[in-house]
Amino acid sequence: MDIAPKRKPTIDDVAALSRVARVTVSRVINGEPGVRAATRQRVLDAIAQLGYKVNVQARNLAAGNSRQIMLVHESDVDAEPNSYYFSGLELGALTGCARHGYQLAVQAIDPHKDGGRRQIQEQIDSGRCDGLILTPPFSDRYDLVEALIELHCPVICIAAGAAVRAIAASIGIDDERAGYDMARHLLALGHRRIGYIHGIEGHESAEGRYAGFARALREMGISPDPESVARGNFTFRSGIDGAEHILAGSGVTAIMCANDDMAAGALLTCHKRGLAIPGDVSVVGFDDTPVSDIVWPPLTTVHQPIKEVGRQAAIALIKHIEVGAGAAGYRYDFIAHRIVERQSAGPPSRQG
Repeated sequence: MDIAPKRKPTIDDVAALSRVARVTVSRVINGEPGVRAATRQRVLDAIAQLGYKVNVQARNLAAGNSRQIMLVHESDVDAEPNSYYFSGLELGALTGCARHGYQLAVQAIDPHKDGGRRQIQEQIDSGRCDGLILTPPFSDRYDLVEALIELHCPVICIAAGAAVRAIAASIGIDDERAGYDMARHLLALGHRRIGYIHGIEGHESAEGRYAGFARALREMGISPDPESVARGNFTFRSGIDGAEHILAGSGVTAIMCANDDMAAGALLTCHKRGLAIPGDVSVVGFDDTPVSDIVWPPLTTVHQPIKEVGRQAAIALIKHIEVGAGAAGYRYDFIAHRIVERQSAGPPSRQG
């Protein structure tokens, strides 16, 4: 006996079972506000009972948009990649998109080619995305962000500088305070000669981290020693080179690094010199990426919730797209940081 295929449930079936209007079901599916909790739960129960699946393609066509946002990050073919930062942001943004029925596209752009402006413009013109998440250094580019706003392109900036924060919604940690807190941690351990491996010059969040470091030292009556500061570029190799420069003769008892990759490089330099860590020199990082827990000794570092930053950036951008710029607001949403204490930092065995 032939058995007719079972009809797929429709949005009207969900509405009938949950005893609400079709538009209410649509609002629940899209995560829109204004639906009472009990009603929302009734609709969700009906969806589960019926096994209803949203036809995303049909919904997107009806709405006249791509329901896709784009995460833009830098790509420099001459530099080694950051080990986790961008992938962590991507994982978080994917989580935020999935919750709201959006897709995430990721675009690597060379910032050395007209600041990436033309390449980003091409992505907008292609209609492939409804909005952009900009990461450093693009999120520090006031002219770029201003141009995107003039094009009515929804944009959210991660770790933006003060100028960009004034015109676009941004999200990230308080880098200045985080740098200050880590420096205070080293000072509390008894360190007074502290070296510093900087991030990329002009990188606003990196500058903030150093500003916090310098403020903590000044409060203790200590002036940062220019000979104990090295300029890095967030890579493992620059951490090796920066530590070589700092350890060449400054007598530091601790080295603070603007990210974990550079701190891992600094650890290698210390090991090659036969220095005990943390007995001879403490080394601390920033970000709390996976590498911080697998190097030896494991790194004391600043925990930056990278995936959570990516998730909240995606959610804020989707709100911007669906509700409007006014609802998104032009503010900087701070995500909390904390110091993670591991074995790479301890009291100094000597003073420099």
